[in-house]
Amino acid sequence: MTTDNFGFRSVVLGVGAYLPQKTLTNDELAKLVDTSDAWIVQRTGIKERHIAAEGETTSMLGEMAARDALANAGIAADDIDLIVV
Repeated sequence: MTTDNFGFRSVVLGVGAYLPQKTLTNDELAKLVDTSDAWIVQRTGIKERHIAAEGETTSMLGEMAARDALANAGIAADDIDLIVV
């Protein structure tokens, strides 16, 4: 750990992630737009993507990722001084 000129320390204790359960495959996407699984995979490597469910907001996804980070760090929300997103 290093200390800056102000005497503050920053430490990353845990990171988290959350993916919505709903997915959209390339084959499903090809039914909606003029593309194919092979075309998408060849250019992007993507086979499926996660899609937020109806009513599932960006802030909800962020909250779930934050809860995962807290669990990974083994600390409570009250122990945090600052969150960097």
